Amino acid sequence: MSLVNASPRTLGSLGEVGPLSFGMWRFTDANLQNRRALVEAALDHGLTLLDTADVYGLDWNGTGFGSVEAALGEVLHDAPQLRDRMVLATKGGIIPPVPYDSSPTALRQACENSLRRLRVETIDLYQIHRPDMFTHPSEVAETLTALRSEGKIREVGVSNHTVAQTEALAAHLPFPLVSTQPEFSAAALTPLRDGTLDYCMRTDITPLAWSPLAGGRIATGDNIRPELLDVLDSIAARESVDRTSVAIAFVLAHPSQPIAIIGTQNPERIAASLASYAITLDRADVYAIIQASEGVPLP
Repeated sequence: MSLVNASPRTLGSLGEVGPLSFGMWRFTDANLQNRRALVEAALDHGLTLLDTADVYGLDWNGTGFGSVEAALGEVLHDAPQLRDRMVLATKGGIIPPVPYDSSPTALRQACENSLRRLRVETIDLYQIHRPDMFTHPSEVAETLTALRSEGKIREVGVSNHTVAQTEALAAHLPFPLVSTQPEFSAAALTPLRDGTLDYCMRTDITPLAWSPLAGGRIATGDNIRPELLDVLDSIAARESVDRTSVAIAFVLAHPSQPIAIIGTQNPERIAASLASYAITLDRADVYAIIQASEGVPLP
């Protein structure tokens, strides 16, 4: 029996979304129709959670802070019917040149600016991108609660937070967090070791795994342990897929039911990513991946 779970995931009142999410860090194509085609491809293949952030656009050929949200907003203006097919997630709390700012005024302004750029009235999932260690979590919670009461956001999550930071915010919220967004892949196993995925299972928070292909390095093999590539390639040969599909399947195999955020900007690759659903991974496979990734035998 395969450990890979390709069933829908639940995000609080937002309902069910696909086990893969379309990540928009690289959503910087200048051509509107190309961007629309990407969004349609994602939705058509069940990637119903679209994950972006206000800071996206500062790299990957973006035109600056907020430009990826604005690019998606143009798509939604051009094809408003797409809005009802997606769960729209964005993040705030990084305001260059200051690293992090979740103070009440800054966080409210960040959210309202995201709404304006996205050309929507409500953000389905609003996430604190990184913790502002100099804002008390009670202030963050108060701002998020007000935005939710005003109908500007529907649900709340965190990104790149430790378990303790997540618990501190959750303690001040009158409603549950629905997501946490750590880096998690066959090459980045920290959430397995630091309690993040255990916390998700304890509290029914859904983990959103960013860079499930290690920023594309698993595909290229750059700066990936050769032992890990060997294990992934061996499983891929057995399953008649490529190693990227095996790596995505590894993320989907964890019992916390992560959502893997894939960042490809190629419609064909979006379709190909669904091959991960049919891969059989047993415990021998996933523990072989872990041992090869960490370079030491399990005790």
